[in-house]
Amino acid sequence: MLRRWARGRRPKGRLGLVNAVPQAWYAGMLPGLLAGRYELQDCCIELEPLCRAAGVELIVGEVEALQAGTRGLQLADGRQVQADWLSLNVGAGRLAPPQQGEGMQLLSAKPFAAFLDGWQRWRQAPEPLAILGGGPAGVELALALAGQVPALSLFCAGPLLEDRSAGLRLRALGALRRSGVWVREYCPVSGIDGEFLLSAGEPVWQGSRLLLASEAAAPAWLAQSGLVCDAAGFVQVGATLQSLSHPQIFASGDCAALPGVPRSAVQALRQAPVLSHNLRAVLAGRALHLYRPQRQNLLLLASGDGGALLGWRGWSADGRFCGYWRERLDRRFMRRHALGG
Repeated sequence: MLRRWARGRRPKGRLGLVNAVPQAWYAGMLPGLLAGRYELQDCCIELEPLCRAAGVELIVGEVEALQAGTRGLQLADGRQVQADWLSLNVGAGRLAPPQQGEGMQLLSAKPFAAFLDGWQRWRQAPEPLAILGGGPAGVELALALAGQVPALSLFCAGPLLEDRSAGLRLRALGALRRSGVWVREYCPVSGIDGEFLLSAGEPVWQGSRLLLASEAAAPAWLAQSGLVCDAAGFVQVGATLQSLSHPQIFASGDCAALPGVPRSAVQALRQAPVLSHNLRAVLAGRALHLYRPQRQNLLLLASGDGGALLGWRGWSADGRFCGYWRERLDRRFMRRHALGG
């Protein structure tokens, strides 16, 4: 959205971007970073040049609370930000099982800055590791980290890569097996007791480090803001990406709940043109666009060795060419947002 505004589509008025850190991390390059194929600077977008080009004030601070009725934000350092219109694009964390005792360290794959700090500490003294979550994120993380820890286990509540084609699932299982990853399908983790992961009350793994690549968890302050949220705490929006209860507040990406739209990076990126148009349109009194999700999305999973696994409709493939394609798409995305000076 900022890139579009920098190219002359900026709404009128004073605009601000609140973000916890001065960079935006690109999730697509995280597996390559962990596998040693990229450097830190390859994987993040510096927000100050982008905001300056778009005529947007960058406010670095972490949001602690929102008052939906007044569109007021409370930041962790005590600052308050007030807006006539507000757009929430704050992402989501990862759900953690109930934990008893302090025998196991938990590290969430999101937010990325905190994850990278935690992983840097862990890698200095490698130990056996469990990953919770059998979706694309869990598979990519397992393949990227398999050779960096003494033993790695991947736990899935259902089948690996549920809702994907059988061919892609078999390719992923094969890649994980060749990397030495122990995959436990249909093994939902119900809790943590000391150093044990529990499934249906029985211990299924023992260790001291758990990486969360599980279902998305909404920031707690969203449900406390006065916005209408779903049962999991995500902001309920309509096809215009406006809150169902507060139309002067928009929400997109992982923090939003739109019927029939799964949470994924692809959906978030495709919402950006609609969001960009609608933020300009509401200020000009013009008609708003509706977001219509694409039902079939290409999936390219980095395999940790420079290759990738490809899934498209019922088709699947893997190998170096798929990895080259994935890397080319990722680097092109970063180049488009690397605004200097």
